[in-house]
Amino acid sequence: MSLLFLYLIINLEVIIMPKYRRILLKISGEFLAGEKESGIDNETLLRISEVLSQLNDEDFELAVVVGGGNFWRGRDYKDMDRVTADHIGMLGTTMNALALSDALETKGVATRVMNAVDMPKICESFIRKRAVRHLEKGRIVIFAGGTGNPFFTTDSAAALRGSEINADVILKATLVNGVYDKDPKLYSDAKMYTTLTYGEVLSNELNVIDATAAALCRDNDMKLIVFNLNDPDNIARIAHGEKIGTLVRSEETV
Repeated sequence: MSLLFLYLIINLEVIIMPKYRRILLKISGEFLAGEKESGIDNETLLRISEVLSQLNDEDFELAVVVGGGNFWRGRDYKDMDRVTADHIGMLGTTMNALALSDALETKGVATRVMNAVDMPKICESFIRKRAVRHLEKGRIVIFAGGTGNPFFTTDSAAALRGSEINADVILKATLVNGVYDKDPKLYSDAKMYTTLTYGEVLSNELNVIDATAAALCRDNDMKLIVFNLNDPDNIARIAHGEKIGTLVRSEETV
């Protein structure tokens, strides 16, 4: 093999290598409800699992944090003790995680549900090194139970787990194309950002993710892409390096 041919092969591999290898996907519970107001829409679940299955076949390392808003929104129960309400929400995330795991398993994908709350008869407890090992073995890891603590959102859980497993990027799925300077549903002149820093997110109160999650991502130099999941194929496009949605990153890396 000539040196020139070897050089071309090496550089071609660099060009076609995906931009992100280890990905943490954050999905809201509300999205899993699809057209329903609550519960799980089976078609939506299958569409997401199909894309994740495809990426798994391509040897991407995938982790997922799921919310629980399709079953329970603690903020809607203002007369309830906040800690109790958040504990119920953790159960909602567990139901979604198990459902996603089942959908993936039916496609032949090995998964592990890891919970911040100990439920040994239902799923594994979260242990960082074990989670990383699952990823290295090609299993999709689904994180449930949020952070395991009240007063923290599943956005914070995504920031925490993404940092713990050394993810290349966190993909936050939304129902809009990215981050806007104002609500695009209310203002026709709303402008979408292509890139932002966490400092801008916090100072301008853009509500991309909650302040705790934004600070955690910033301090750990974690990239975040906010994108539209109405087309689940966007997950694969981003994984392969397409510029979709809004990229949020630390000031130091801009």
